[in-house]
Amino acid sequence: MAEQNYVLTEEGKRKLEEELHYLETEKRAEVGERIKVAREFGDISENSEYDDAKNEQAMVETRIAELTRILGDATVVAQSKRSTRVGIGSTVTVEMSGKERIFNIVGAAEADVRTGKISNESPVGAALIGHKKGDEIKSTGPTGREIDMVITKVAN
Repeated sequence: MAEQNYVLTEEGKRKLEEELHYLETEKRAEVGERIKVAREFGDISENSEYDDAKNEQAMVETRIAELTRILGDATVVAQSKRSTRVGIGSTVTVEMSGKERIFNIVGAAEADVRTGKISNESPVGAALIGHKKGDEIKSTGPTGREIDMVITKVAN
């Protein structure tokens, strides 16, 4: 597997560390208890509660391994307080198709489109990096449609 260099903001690193701590302590114990209770139901070969608990345990352990790898390989980017250009950690207000949109540019490991956090590797995020207020930018969206944007505000 090729090594990936993850980019995180300080906030993103903190959130991933909190999630890892929760999974390693509370969630792991909770799933272990579910497995213990399910075993008490008898024959585990046809025990759906046991199967569900083991599947959840596998998902928790996979996520723990993933978070450990991300945090171990991550580069934490400090936000520049004086820059007027868009970078990782910037909050950018853009006008797209007559509507105002606000994006927080983050590394891929902490991207969450529902909360406005877009990856620096996404088409829009990559197009915004390095630009400043007033710049007009064209980007190609994931559907192949061309997106025209004007940066109206950059906050770091």
